[in-house]
Amino acid sequence: MPELPEVEVVRRGLEKHLVGLHFTAVEVLDSRPLRKHVGGPASFVDQLVGRQVQAAVRRGKFLWLVLDDGAALTAHLGMSGQLLVHSGAQAELFSHRHLRVRLRLEGSTVLHHVDQRMFGGLAVVDMVPTSDGFPGGCGSQLNAIPVTDTHVARDVLDPYLDKAQVIGRLQASSRAIKTLLLDQGVISGIGNIYADEALWAARIAGARPGSSLSKAKLKLLLQSTGEVMQRALAQGGTSFDALYVNTEGESGYFARSLEVYGREGQPCSRCGRLLCKEVIGGRSHVRCPNCQRNKQG
Repeated sequence: MPELPEVEVVRRGLEKHLVGLHFTAVEVLDSRPLRKHVGGPASFVDQLVGRQVQAAVRRGKFLWLVLDDGAALTAHLGMSGQLLVHSGAQAELFSHRHLRVRLRLEGSTVLHHVDQRMFGGLAVVDMVPTSDGFPGGCGSQLNAIPVTDTHVARDVLDPYLDKAQVIGRLQASSRAIKTLLLDQGVISGIGNIYADEALWAARIAGARPGSSLSKAKLKLLLQSTGEVMQRALAQGGTSFDALYVNTEGESGYFARSLEVYGREGQPCSRCGRLLCKEVIGGRSHVRCPNCQRNKQG
């Protein structure tokens, strides 16, 4: 599933190509990705046609377009969702077996929603004020967020993230730190890939309870998480197959720089010990048994 860096790459592409344009037509080829839109396909089309895109915004792994009537077009990529932007002859010639929705904008710009597994989807929803009064997410100074995303915490790259509060929540929990990092209500945008990479960078075993870690160690973990994500963002995110691409259909290449994720049985680049794989809360976790010890210390 795309995590913060991959979704941010997509957001930047949408911002570049769509902001300022009006939707002129919407073709729903498969209604299943609209299952969270109240009112069905006809309502979805009616609420978009004529509306102008004012901003492309992201919080964690959640993405939305701010519309000029105060509503938002939310887009969750799920496991395999793609938002591809084409124009001119390329837009008219585009064809894909998993094309679900075609959204036409002014000029010859077309936004294609492609999704093989359809765990994500699109919906037009109301916006509500943010609970802390700060901007809803990266890409807009509007102090509002889609009503469906109010449960999503701020992410580690968000300048309005209250890091002291996050550290307090992590320290107050007996849950494994890997599980806490994946909880989008504690801190958003982190999935299996970047949780493992950040924990390795901070030399913390994922099974350690949050309550067993010092404030200094947790501060280092948040810092490491941000640094890993910034490096991934600079390389276009992580792509293991053709399911994750940016708005131009290009893959990211951070997979070449991964230290632990997907590398069980290979040597740790820091100490040479073979990396091991375990399961924490039903999710896989790859770590170095030497650099990331389960015991406190």
